[in-house]
Amino acid sequence: MPKVKAEKKSRQHKEVKNQGIMFNTGIGQHILKNPLVVNGIIDKAALRPTDVVLEVGPGTGNMTVKLLEKAKKVVACELDGRLVAELQKRVQCTPMQAKLQILVGDVLKTELPFFDVCVANLPYQISSPFVFKLLLHRPFFRCAVLMFQREFAMRLVAVPGDKLYCRLSINTQLLARVDHLMKVGKNNFRPPPKVESSVVRIEPKNPPPPVNFQEWDGLVRIAFVRKNKTLNAGFKSTAVEQLLEKNYRIHCSVHNVDIPADFSITKKIEEVLVAAGFSDKRARSMDIDDFMVLLHAFNSSGIHFS
Repeated sequence: MPKVKAEKKSRQHKEVKNQGIMFNTGIGQHILKNPLVVNGIIDKAALRPTDVVLEVGPGTGNMTVKLLEKAKKVVACELDGRLVAELQKRVQCTPMQAKLQILVGDVLKTELPFFDVCVANLPYQISSPFVFKLLLHRPFFRCAVLMFQREFAMRLVAVPGDKLYCRLSINTQLLARVDHLMKVGKNNFRPPPKVESSVVRIEPKNPPPPVNFQEWDGLVRIAFVRKNKTLNAGFKSTAVEQLLEKNYRIHCSVHNVDIPADFSITKKIEEVLVAAGFSDKRARSMDIDDFMVLLHAFNSSGIHFS
């Protein structure tokens, strides 16, 4: 009978086993183990002794203990009860214990407390919703230093004309200044993820731009569905026309404006695009100022997106 090969277990696997924790990669558990990267992230956060730090995904606390040394207080948000216990054990009976508050649960469903700086090694599947939860959080925080999947990070910092430039790029850059800080290889994590990572610094614009974000996002969403097509072609989808016509009719009834019997939303949209000079423009090459002008042109004509 042929021998059954024993499954190879790496040194890392044994280390994790000794710790008594098997990480759940299904919910994005990849613990940052390289102290040089941890220190690099903390340096980039430029912490002050009076800061309250929000840490998302503290894992076993490799970064948490170093944040506690530098900040006044750390609020750590963790979903996994086993890792919460590990974290508590790590600070037990030390002066750090009083400075650590742990929120147990899904960060997307948690009401975020006040904080000055956010530091996170995020589960990559919640990257996009978390970025917008952060950017719409009030009161304003000073900055966030976040670990993302490399491609997601490059989308955040992409500029008009870049291949990766998309709705995420323009929406983030509308509300914040975004900088790519460093690349982080997969071997700096335990267990290693399948993708390379990057660290990004996000600094919210305070005061925020004078624009209704729901309106703005409605316009940008339509433009970027087919970012390589001209806006004239992009706005010709039946679903888009139906939505904009419905909004236009509501706007007219609220403001007691008569709508002519031969009204055509297609013509109306075309007129706005031509008058504003955007009929042949493509979303992939338009910047924030372009979309501001276009949104104002639509709104001034009674066409709304939310």
